[in-house]
Amino acid sequence: MKKLFFLLLISFFFSGCEKDDICDETTPTTPKVVIEFYDAVATTTPKNITNLKITATGFTSELKYNAVSKIKVPLKTFADVAALNFTLNGSVDPTTDDNQDEVIFNYTRKTAYISRACGFKTIYTLDATNPVSVTADGNNWIQNITVSQPNIENENETHVKIYF
Repeated sequence: MKKLFFLLLISFFFSGCEKDDICDETTPTTPKVVIEFYDAVATTTPKNITNLKITATGFTSELKYNAVSKIKVPLKTFADVAALNFTLNGSVDPTTDDNQDEVIFNYTRKTAYISRACGFKTIYTLDATNPVSVTADGNNWIQNITVSQPNIENENETHVKIYF
C-alpha cells in the first residue's frame, strides 16, 4: 500500500512539470525597420552604401554598415518617434568629410504576445501623414525617402527606400 501511495505521489508531482521555458532563437521578436538604398537618378537600381554609421539621438552606441544596399535598424520600443543620425563618410580618414542627415521615423506601437518563454514584441505602423522625414541642413546626402510598407511586423520585406 505504501508503494502504491508513493508511486501515486511521484506521478502527481511529475505531472505538473512542463518543458523548459526557453525562447527559441528562430521565434520572431520585435522587428527592425528594413531600409533599402537606391540610386537617386536610376530610381529602380539598388545602390550599395559605403561607410554608413547610424546613431540614435541621445544614445552612444552606433551601427556601422559598408558596401550593402539593405540594412535593418531597430526603432524605439518606448516612444512613437525615433530620430536617427545617418552619417555618411566618403573619405579614407574616418575623422573627416562626414555628412550627417537626421532621419525621423514617426510611428505607432502595438504590443503583441508571443509566448510565456519569449514574452511580448512590439509591432510598428509608420504614420500615414508624416512617416519618415529628413531634417534639411543644406547639405543632405539623402535625396528622397519613400515608404513601401508602413506596417513593420517582420523583417521579410523592405519598409523604407532611401535615394541618394
